[in-house]
Amino acid sequence: MLYLQTDDNVDSPASSRRSSEQSESPKPTLPMCNDEGLPPGWGMQVAPNGRIFFIDHNERTTTWIDPRTGRPSSIPNHIAPSTTPRSDIDQLGPLPEGWEERVHTDGRIFFIDHNTRTTQWEDPRMSNPQIAGPAVPYSRDYKRKYEYLKSQLRKPNNVPNKFEIKVGRNNILEDSYRIISSVNRVDILKTKLWVEFEGEIGLDYGGLAREWFFLLSKEMFNPYYGLFEYSATDNYTLQINPCSGVCNEEHLNYFKFIGRIAGMAVYHGKLLDAFFIRPFYKMMLGKSIDLKDMESVDSEYYNSLLWIKENDPSELDLTFCLDEESFGHTSQRELKPDGANIPLTDENKDEYISLVIQWRFVSRVQEQMNAFLEGFNALIPSTLVKIFDEHELELLMCGIQHIDVKDWKQNTLYKGDYHANHIVVQWFWRVVLSFSNEMRSRLLQFVTGTSRVPMNGFKELYGSNGPQLFTIERWGTPENYPRAHTCFNRIDLPPYKSYQQLRDKLVKAIEGSQGFAGVD
Repeated sequence: MLYLQTDDNVDSPASSRRSSEQSESPKPTLPMCNDEGLPPGWGMQVAPNGRIFFIDHNERTTTWIDPRTGRPSSIPNHIAPSTTPRSDIDQLGPLPEGWEERVHTDGRIFFIDHNTRTTQWEDPRMSNPQIAGPAVPYSRDYKRKYEYLKSQLRKPNNVPNKFEIKVGRNNILEDSYRIISSVNRVDILKTKLWVEFEGEIGLDYGGLAREWFFLLSKEMFNPYYGLFEYSATDNYTLQINPCSGVCNEEHLNYFKFIGRIAGMAVYHGKLLDAFFIRPFYKMMLGKSIDLKDMESVDSEYYNSLLWIKENDPSELDLTFCLDEESFGHTSQRELKPDGANIPLTDENKDEYISLVIQWRFVSRVQEQMNAFLEGFNALIPSTLVKIFDEHELELLMCGIQHIDVKDWKQNTLYKGDYHANHIVVQWFWRVVLSFSNEMRSRLLQFVTGTSRVPMNGFKELYGSNGPQLFTIERWGTPENYPRAHTCFNRIDLPPYKSYQQLRDKLVKAIEGSQGFAGVD
């Protein structure tokens, strides 16, 4: 229970309010104060917002708690001069314990934290780090490397002003493969990208290019096509399918094409929508792969090899030969010449583990990786790639995987008469907080064209004319659905009448956004 020091002339328990908020507001109709049954020395008064509080003249303190019942007094429903209905505000949920909501003389809502005797404009329900998630730190060393990379990727000479890419959404992989693979001079892929989806109206000022990379990523890395596969049954990270040649006779040409796309994404500052295993990035950097790398890919396989490393495996009756399964058929694969006749012992177990890892990640997919690197390094030289480590390379190519809502909110602009404390804006962020990370990604993709966030967070979002923060602008009527401008990272958000209406309209807009006429 919190008590604030006061005197006999107390007129509010919020004596710690900012001086700018001390001017009196129009007084609401006061509730009846029934002081019957109060302990000796106690009194009752009504605060400017109409809420009853209790004064203990014996201790010269105040409290919202009624000493007769032990319960706090109720908050009135007629808070003036607010223009926002109390029922609408309440849809944000209850305030944290010890907090109170009030209305300033200019009509703006502010909040009092009686725990710390401070006031603030921001709704504490929107700044709860347990909901919004912690900020994602970034490496200054990475930023320095990234700036160096960009400075070395100079614009080509004697090339067209733009490179046109016209594809159909339903055939985006084959259309893109045909267009990109037919380019003989790689410098052309470094010019401004101009993407057009067949049958759709839209000018590409950067948003459609981001969407093209996003949608194409979904297709290129889809295990359905047999070029990539999931690394383990309980792990949805991707790795090259060692049997890709069986699925596609032109698989090496496709890997070269995918390498070009990845190189184009890095060159143009776009991101791929994929989760690769860590050894994939180490292979790109020419680094050796060790037992620790196996842990994040296939924990069962890792535990088996770790047991061998820490114990004498002689009794397992194993040899330098593994079972290799392909399309239901199992065959024997020797790890070294005559491996089937070389027993695994305590003396040679380190060599065995090394060869298993080499087979698991490198030798089975060496041809595919070579083709991928041929395409990738044609745009991004290997000397520049190798200034990064494998963690940084993942961030460079795929961005931050976790969406930090707090960072997102802090790096958002508002237009029209929207502002951070507008009830519709607060409802919007409340909806975002309620979304799963996947749904947040889809919202981000709906507005910006990609579900990925740059390495240094939302402050580095790019639009058609360079850096462009996420923007929310008032538009339309409550009957309209939100519409997006991916070129400018802007969502046009109608002034909905309730939290639920906003949520329903936003979800429908996101789920129906592919080919949506309101996205450009």
